[in-house]
Amino acid sequence: MMKGKLRYWIVILVAVATVINYIDRGALGFLWPEISKELELTEFDYAIILNVFTFAYAFGQSIFGKIFDWIGTRMGFILSIVVWSAATILHAFARGLLSFAIFRAILGVAEAGNWPGATKANAEWFPINERALAQGIFNSGAAIGGIVSAPIIGLLFVWLGSWQATFVAIGLLGFLWLVPWMIVYKSGPDAHPWITAEEREYILTGQRNVETNEVADYAPDTKEILTRKESWGVILASFFIDPIWWLFVGWLPIYLLNTYGFGVEEIAVYAWIPYVGAMFGAWFGGLLAGNRLKAGWTVNRTRKTVITLGGVIMLVSLLLTTMASTPLTAVLIMGVILFGFQTAVGNIQTLPSDFYSGKSVGSLAGFAGTAAKLAVVLLNFLIPVITVNSYTPAFLVGAGLAIMTVLSVLVLCPEIKPLKPTQPKTA
Repeated sequence: MMKGKLRYWIVILVAVATVINYIDRGALGFLWPEISKELELTEFDYAIILNVFTFAYAFGQSIFGKIFDWIGTRMGFILSIVVWSAATILHAFARGLLSFAIFRAILGVAEAGNWPGATKANAEWFPINERALAQGIFNSGAAIGGIVSAPIIGLLFVWLGSWQATFVAIGLLGFLWLVPWMIVYKSGPDAHPWITAEEREYILTGQRNVETNEVADYAPDTKEILTRKESWGVILASFFIDPIWWLFVGWLPIYLLNTYGFGVEEIAVYAWIPYVGAMFGAWFGGLLAGNRLKAGWTVNRTRKTVITLGGVIMLVSLLLTTMASTPLTAVLIMGVILFGFQTAVGNIQTLPSDFYSGKSVGSLAGFAGTAAKLAVVLLNFLIPVITVNSYTPAFLVGAGLAIMTVLSVLVLCPEIKPLKPTQPKTA
């Protein structure tokens, strides 16, 4: 164990859980040609199953946000990954639309716990000046998952010989992850038996806002969280930014098919490239925020600057995508878009812990996650309508979303610092 670096072992484990999360959710799409042929299911059936997952995932964010606040980070992750891994294995026993929809709904609710759980672990284990980097390491797990899921699932399918065995194999990955998690994550930093006194002091002292000398110790209930405009800044920023990610996660293969006539093999050659940009953006956004905070910038200035930078990168790149003339140019520009997305989103996801204590961080992160996924549902309904002739309208919508993301933070979060209870009016 690296002396004084226990917190990084924690966030690396969370990042690995995120890679597994993306492998598990992506398996259905990669295995669908075999599943649909064997069970005689249609593309319409596939659309229904996808929508069931998306709705379950949306509300699972709020459900697990509260669960993590109730039972803590250690047990919250155990519950989340046990349920989603079991649901993945159950896909092997599905025999039609109804059973796939049920197992997919369970998967969606449980996988959603990964995000509020990561935000809560970040708030507990990292000082303010390292939180964006920690969130970037975690978010890079999503990008790495996007890169490796296709070859892993493909190799397992070839090796095991059936889609049923493939679901069982990838479901077991989550149970294997539980072993190091239960060994390493014994408690929070205040009571962990392995942590050095120096690291404990560094974490707990670093959770104090330098310019105000305050620590986020305000833990309001749900009603009060939703009465604060800063909470709505976080929720709306998540609502506007998340569809930009899913525009490419969900629709990039269809874009390559419809725009360039690509088949499965050609899509596989190109579709992983944007995720490389996302991986570097996750690291860049975290490192830049940490660098500025160490240089003496306030949390308020740092978060808003990095989020705005990410928004500008997304805006310019989305507009450039409308002029891409070759598939390679298109996916390279998309890599820059996802670089900007990850630069901004890691800092947006730290905002709950900038405003509130750990007891409310998971709840606000969950509400923001639910809003984000409901926005994705709306996007999925909109894309087929506006892309009949080209994908230019979709990229223009994305550009508008980038602008609204930045405005949500700048307008509704006038000063990013620990909040205090609202004072009752006196007569």
